[in-house]
Amino acid sequence: MPTSLAILPRRRQPATPLQRTLGVGLVFGVIGVYLAAVGLLPMLNKRSVIVDTIGLGDATMIAIGLGAGAMAARHAHTRGGATLHGLLAGAVAGAMAAALAVVMQLVSLQSIFIQLSPALFTMLTLGLGLAGGAAVLIGGGAAAGLAGALLRDSPPGGRRIVLAGLGTVVVAGVFQELIQLVLQNAGALTTSASEFFYTWEGLSQQGAAAIFVIAAIIAGLNAMVQRRAAGRVAASERRVRLRRLLRAGILLLLLVCFPLLAGSYIGQVLMLVGLYILMGMGLNLEVGLAGLLDLGFVAFFAVGAYTTALLTADSAHALAALSYWEAMPIAVLLSICVGVIFGIPVLGVRGDYLAVATMGLGEIVRVIVTSDFAAPLLGGAQGVLQIPKPRIGATVLATPVALFYLTLAASAVAAYVAWRLENSRLGRAWMALRDDEDVAQALGVNLIRSKLLAYGLGAAFAGLGGSIFAVMLSSVYPSSFQLLISINVLALIIVGGMGSLPGVVVGSLALIGLPELLREFGEYRYLFYGAVLVIMMRLKPEGLWPSEVRRRELHAGDEAEALDAGADLLPAGQHASSAAE
Repeated sequence: MPTSLAILPRRRQPATPLQRTLGVGLVFGVIGVYLAAVGLLPMLNKRSVIVDTIGLGDATMIAIGLGAGAMAARHAHTRGGATLHGLLAGAVAGAMAAALAVVMQLVSLQSIFIQLSPALFTMLTLGLGLAGGAAVLIGGGAAAGLAGALLRDSPPGGRRIVLAGLGTVVVAGVFQELIQLVLQNAGALTTSASEFFYTWEGLSQQGAAAIFVIAAIIAGLNAMVQRRAAGRVAASERRVRLRRLLRAGILLLLLVCFPLLAGSYIGQVLMLVGLYILMGMGLNLEVGLAGLLDLGFVAFFAVGAYTTALLTADSAHALAALSYWEAMPIAVLLSICVGVIFGIPVLGVRGDYLAVATMGLGEIVRVIVTSDFAAPLLGGAQGVLQIPKPRIGATVLATPVALFYLTLAASAVAAYVAWRLENSRLGRAWMALRDDEDVAQALGVNLIRSKLLAYGLGAAFAGLGGSIFAVMLSSVYPSSFQLLISINVLALIIVGGMGSLPGVVVGSLALIGLPELLREFGEYRYLFYGAVLVIMMRLKPEGLWPSEVRRRELHAGDEAEALDAGADLLPAGQHASSAAE
């Protein structure tokens, strides 16, 4: 018996708060070392947040220290202990960067890691040499960790004000070229404001201070209004509806006016975001509502684009000489037909097998488009050229801004249709199908009809987006319709919120708009893209703007645990009285 007990594994002792703090500091320190080793920090530091004060790379290092301090403060039981834990975690994170500088000084690693250059060493040590730079890194990390701990333990209102001010300053510094362009195009008054906030090199110190104060005041006023609204009796349904309409009107006004002020580049970016919103709404019907995972969704996008091209182009491959307004409904209708045809072979397939099957169907379309067999009709690898721009009377929608308004109108119509479908009898059937096919069928839901309608109506949105995409480029090539488009559309739905129409818009802005604005960072912008996906899945799996149903589904376990914990704290007599009631 003693022998059998001796071979049992020992129970692992829980980590102490000090060990957890050191672990947090090491993790954040490794993140900083990784960003330096891949060359991201020096590249970020080329863009200044505040001219002659702090670069984006320096701001990243400070953010690492703040994050380490805030994360380590969770392990403390007292306010004083939280500050000490935050200070220690920040110092450990800074010590990791200092250790990298020491290794770079002692050993030449540039032959292995080409980004570990003298320029990086100068950046890490701030030009103070190894001893002075290491001291600044450790001391600065400790100060940043202390600030992160204090910020975490501060009242929520104050923390929100500080973070709003800092975040606005960073955004104003990073996107200073875009903001200056908008201010200069808006008029003489905004031009003088641009000169106050910015210099030729970027955001000035006085501009940064003013922006911080303005953003903090706005955040404070917003928090005050929310507290007053929370203290009042619940508002009537009519008042809530008026508030929503007012917010929607303000947002629509901004969407209409902003591209006119920002110029063609922003119009092009917003148009691309609008196309992904159209596709996202279509895939949201299939995945978010009906639970049908479709990785061949780009095929419907291609059908809409090629149909519009073949019916309107001034080329040898054209089948007709229709206008865009005549060809667009035909493209949408043909996309619906292809969606239904695609849905028939996979009616009995579920889960991961459905994703693989639909991906195969999408690849079939891509192979057909690029094949020599279909080249006489579709142009093969050379595509279809000379697609005319849409016309409204004598006005030609030729500029990116004009085409953006076309995309905005199409997205508004599609959003209304998707909203009505979601709240219809068919939408409820889709949601029942998503939750459990067998139960839905037992309750009278026609599985075949519901699935085919989901595929067909989802394809309609993608076909509409493909039709606009064709006239945007004035040409259509097979290389424009890769599997990555389907994956991007699925990713923006997950990040925005599965089954949520506002989530589709937010996800498109986050995953499509921001990478386009960060195009100057080259391939590193996809590093941000992947990091955002991982962080979202860990911290907010329901999405940035989830639907109420999805939020309840994902947090039902948390609510049950909270109720159980509350019940365990009740006295035994109260349990008995509750049971009697």
